[in-house]
Amino acid sequence: MSVSGSAAGETETGTEEDLDIGVLRQLAGAPHGPVEFRRRLRETQQQMSSFLMEYKFALDEVETKISILREEFELAHEYSPIEHVKSRLKTLESLVAKVDRVGCPRDLGAIREQIRDIAGIRVSCVFVEDTYRFARMLTQQQDLTVLETKDYIANPKPNGYRSLHLIIELPVFLSDRTVHVPVEVQIRTIAMDFWASVEHQIYYKYGTHVPEHLHDKLTEVASTAADLDAQMGLLREEIRSLG
Repeated sequence: MSVSGSAAGETETGTEEDLDIGVLRQLAGAPHGPVEFRRRLRETQQQMSSFLMEYKFALDEVETKISILREEFELAHEYSPIEHVKSRLKTLESLVAKVDRVGCPRDLGAIREQIRDIAGIRVSCVFVEDTYRFARMLTQQQDLTVLETKDYIANPKPNGYRSLHLIIELPVFLSDRTVHVPVEVQIRTIAMDFWASVEHQIYYKYGTHVPEHLHDKLTEVASTAADLDAQMGLLREEIRSLG
């Protein structure tokens, strides 16, 4: 199902709805008369709404799985390995921007195959040990397929970023078909999450032109956060030994 076509005009600015309409106009392609253009605009909107709906349903299913695992673990061990969970679905504008940035064809099949972070869930844990424990719990679910694993905890990025990234795929059962939808799951400690949040704010403000002193400070703080996680892990082990 193709959504290709050249832009029909500049993207509108203003409300989120205005931005979505502007993006839909780009996807619908150059107008061939007002009636035909409106038809193509409606068709594109329906296609994209249905496409993104599948990812929303996949998010709902993964969140339900996480909730069940969390409650079961709390009952068995009297503590939760999960501190909090946050999910997000890419906006239409963000999705199209990434499609163009990575050179992906504006085709829903190609987008499904190449853009795997349309739906994302971030799970924050207290201890490093719990990030791996929860990852095992989740990926043992029989209806999930692990497509990709990137361990930035054991192998941090050069800037100090640390997190465990999983791309999982799960079936979404609709009334007339079953679709297999990828979801990105990021699992990190509270300290890692705090650092990543600050780093995101800095790069959002400065883009690719982050001042050198801020870049150096981020790297330094990443090391401090990693040391905090290590110290908290040792403290946990000491408490366990006393029990």
